[in-house]
Amino acid sequence: MTEAVRQGQLKLGALFHPTGNHVASWLHPEAQIDAGSNFRHYAELAQTAERGKFDTLFLADALAIRDGDPNVMKRWPQYMSYFEPVTLLSALAAVTEHIGLIATSTTSYNEPFHVARRYASLDHISGGRAGWNVVTSTNPREPTNFGREAHFGHAERYKRAKEFVEVVCGLWDSWDDDAFVRDRGTATYFNPSSLHPLNHHGDFFNVEGPLNIARPPQGYPVIAQAGSSEDGKELAAETAEIVFSAQTRLEAAVAFYKDLKGRMAKFGRRPEELKILPGLNPIIGRTEAEAREKHEYLQSLIHPSVGAMLLSAELGIDLTGLPVDEPVPDELIPSDTNASKSGLKIMVDMIRNERLTIRQMYLRYAGARGQRTIVGTPEQIANDMASWYRAHAVDGFLIQPATLPGGLNDFVDGVVPILQEMGVFRREYEGGTLRENLGLKRPAGRYAQAV
Repeated sequence: MTEAVRQGQLKLGALFHPTGNHVASWLHPEAQIDAGSNFRHYAELAQTAERGKFDTLFLADALAIRDGDPNVMKRWPQYMSYFEPVTLLSALAAVTEHIGLIATSTTSYNEPFHVARRYASLDHISGGRAGWNVVTSTNPREPTNFGREAHFGHAERYKRAKEFVEVVCGLWDSWDDDAFVRDRGTATYFNPSSLHPLNHHGDFFNVEGPLNIARPPQGYPVIAQAGSSEDGKELAAETAEIVFSAQTRLEAAVAFYKDLKGRMAKFGRRPEELKILPGLNPIIGRTEAEAREKHEYLQSLIHPSVGAMLLSAELGIDLTGLPVDEPVPDELIPSDTNASKSGLKIMVDMIRNERLTIRQMYLRYAGARGQRTIVGTPEQIANDMASWYRAHAVDGFLIQPATLPGGLNDFVDGVVPILQEMGVFRREYEGGTLRENLGLKRPAGRYAQAV
């Protein structure tokens, strides 16, 4: 039996690396050279994405500079000086009206109370547009910034993350929606029966609560996550409402989509309660030849030492002494890592399935950071996106422009109108909150449900 044609519209997020997703984007002559600490740059990006009716923008984060030889790192400075993301999003909330505001905060080196208060505040400031991207830290420099010599083990990181999310959501339910009556006539600011201390005692956290800010406008800010390990998929199936994945082949994307959505029922959840948005790195030209020329120029800017450093960090092996025009020897291919399981899987698949040389690998991986790259015209890119959506491989995409602001402008002005004409993307925002635009229900407070 032929499967029915998929109805509905895809969702779009925009990931803003300071000068763009491409590792050498900062060397592009049109790049904002101080992008990481230039607020006007981010404000213009956010307003452009909002003009393109994007559901959300997304800021990644780490709690340390990148690990590596400073003489190599000087050639890739993007994350050596950049804003703390929730602070930046709070400022961007004042210069936007509709677009969602999602930032990364790690469960490894934060406390649940801090994260709960931070994102509840952002949700109030933005009028219900906040989202939290839940991660477990992998940057090897982070532990030593927080009194540890090494990261938690992979399994322990995810157990901690699961409890962390439970505590944060519990703190967001500290107050009923109508708790703050603010009645001068009776001198009653809040209803005492609407106040609910958490009194959580778990394996990793002991948190009494309550949170010292009213329940967020969305109930809970939208919870996002990335990762394709078994632990990561289980956590996503139970708690996530957006998953940012890294799928480069349609067949693998369909399998991932079916697998992750299929895990949700055991947690009492429905497939439509989770939106899967794989990364997409579009290189757009008025003609295919122009797009290829743009891509080749960016690739030519990658210094071999930067490419080798990125691959070495991802694989957990030193590639600096190996011939770059030969594949990684089979005996060096790693089988496990305490770093990103999803990142490792991307790299190992490239090595085993395609037998790429080290040079080919770093040109592909370093250029797009492991995400799928499409080089072509707006029509070609829009058709590709629609075909993945209709194949039930995605619910949308996390667009990662290779260069900023140029790549985002190209997408908004070139690809978005075609998607709209095809009927697979909105012309206007559906609601005022991120949840409403994503088609996600607002969760009721747990204590209100019990009444």
